[in-house]
Amino acid sequence: MTEYEKYEKECEKIREENTEYLRLFAEDLKGKVSEKTAQRHVENADFFINEYLLREDANPIQKGITKVNSFFGSFYIRKCMWSTPGNLKSTAASIKKFYKCMMEHGKIDHEDYEFLCAEIKEGLPFWQEDCARYNDPEEDYFEDEFSWLEGI
Repeated sequence: MTEYEKYEKECEKIREENTEYLRLFAEDLKGKVSEKTAQRHVENADFFINEYLLREDANPIQKGITKVNSFFGSFYIRKCMWSTPGNLKSTAASIKKFYKCMMEHGKIDHEDYEFLCAEIKEGLPFWQEDCARYNDPEEDYFEDEFSWLEGI
């Protein structure tokens, strides 16, 4: 079996677990928020755990706790064409709700949930600002990133 086949097999196993986690999350949201809002939260969590966490390695939801900064601070802003400061904030809220549900059902530790919440609270203003700059056609977003080329 090749490394890629091992990776795919492990991802499939994680996707099956994630299906159960998302079902649990959807059940917990029933009656707490509108059906449309619940669907949005589940879709946002699904994207994070089944797309982002599995794109380079077979990362279970527990690893996602330490990856929210790279997700929102880079991937979401630069790779998701729909990213705006507003939907970045609502996606962060979905991720927090998802992980709170996972904590309440014993899938993650309370300390890990607190860490995730702190990461989001601390990073959100910066991620939103970066997202606004990235999406602003008047802003030369990459100017600072490539300023070292000026001397060449």
